[in-house]
Amino acid sequence: MTDSDLSALQERAGNGDRSAVDELIELAAEQGDLGVLRRLADQGNTTATDQLIELAAEQGDLGELRRLSDQGNATAADQLIELATEQGNLDELRRLADLGNGTAAEQLAELTSG
Repeated sequence: MTDSDLSALQERAGNGDRSAVDELIELAAEQGDLGVLRRLADQGNTTATDQLIELAAEQGDLGELRRLSDQGNATAADQLIELATEQGNLDELRRLADLGNGTAAEQLAELTSG
């Protein structure tokens, strides 16, 4: 896709063209462009949010997952717990447990017992 094609796609998406938005999300996901996905997710696009969570988890981006989790996104919280558990990140699990996340508390207990 050329720069002018991308600009035209972004303009169409900005004007509310649903298919252009979907195409932009797909392109951003393929290119690993968290910025575009974040912008669309912050505008309330659930497909962009789902793609952002998936990509952030694949890239091991705790910060992005934390940001979404702290905004109340349960899927992001689950992915954050999974990633923190894989990395042995007790501080992150403790932070989530302190916020009342039962799954994080369970994972923390498992990692610290024994």
